[in-house]
Amino acid sequence: MAPGAVPPVAVRGLCFRYAGATRDALVDVHLTLAPGERCLLIGRNGAGKTTLLRVLAGRHLVPGERVAVLGRPAFHDPSLQGRIAFIGGRFPFDVDVTVAEILAHTTTVDGGRCARLVDLLGVERDWHMDRVSDGQRRRVQLLLALMRPAEVLLLDEVMTDLDLVARADLLAFLREESAARGAAVLYATHILEEVETWATSVALMDGGRMIEHRQMADVPLPLTSFALGFLRKAC
Repeated sequence: MAPGAVPPVAVRGLCFRYAGATRDALVDVHLTLAPGERCLLIGRNGAGKTTLLRVLAGRHLVPGERVAVLGRPAFHDPSLQGRIAFIGGRFPFDVDVTVAEILAHTTTVDGGRCARLVDLLGVERDWHMDRVSDGQRRRVQLLLALMRPAEVLLLDEVMTDLDLVARADLLAFLREESAARGAAVLYATHILEEVETWATSVALMDGGRMIEHRQMADVPLPLTSFALGFLRKAC
């Protein structure tokens, strides 16, 4: 990252506890991402990955000095919502409406970008949202989240419902977004086979702590073996 540049993501000593919980979900987390960085977030279930992504997306109240996105406090600055894309979790959009009708009511979207994503994700405009499969529903969720360019992309297991071709095409699109526009991508996933040459860095979490963040050039390959070794130690 160039001297003086503002990192897209800067987490400094973050602790976070859900209301009513008896222990912290995040413990003294530090993480800095550079523009254009594609970082894999790896950890066992319950390691804190989703909580960290949600904090970065401004979903939880945290001290402004602990979490900055694009140089602004993640929770306190509403202008970030147009610059961040958070994709993950269930997409409970199951009313009897077609994709075409949804898109017709979506404003300030580049038509060419939208058409490209429709084709890339294999979305059919006549799909009815109350009749689609889980994989089709995920594709529509990705389409709606990516139609507008974002400077920070926060992805939480978004490819588990996609087939091999759709995953490859989406990864290529995200690589282009980071390389051409400098978008930073933080991607929590357990599917590592396709991302070994895609990612630029890896962040390892366990028990709510950020154990390590290293560049892919410093990661022993294959990535799956490296991650498995870490996850076994984290048991």
